[in-house]
Amino acid sequence: MKLLAQVTIPDYSGMQGWKFGARPTVGGIASSALRYVLVFAGLAMFGYLIFGGFTLLTSAGNQAGVKKGTQAITSAILGFILVFASYWIIQLVERIFGLVIL
Repeated sequence: MKLLAQVTIPDYSGMQGWKFGARPTVGGIASSALRYVLVFAGLAMFGYLIFGGFTLLTSAGNQAGVKKGTQAITSAILGFILVFASYWIIQLVERIFGLVIL
């Protein structure tokens, strides 16, 4: 009965980005995580927009509730603009420098 096995170490020199099983780099991890961050930011913005609208509708004229609802909606819209602009800036950098970020 043989207890030892031959172990081979794969060559990662030709791989781009970070995939499971590959040697991670800071840039590869950031590129892989950026997709999920943008999706999470979009979902959080949608939830915050719903929360602001619900707060505004249920405030029944209460000035504190109206202010809280409008601030939530304004924050959600500004967050959407920020996420949208960051996505297009990334696309622009990819085109100009020939990189693959997303």
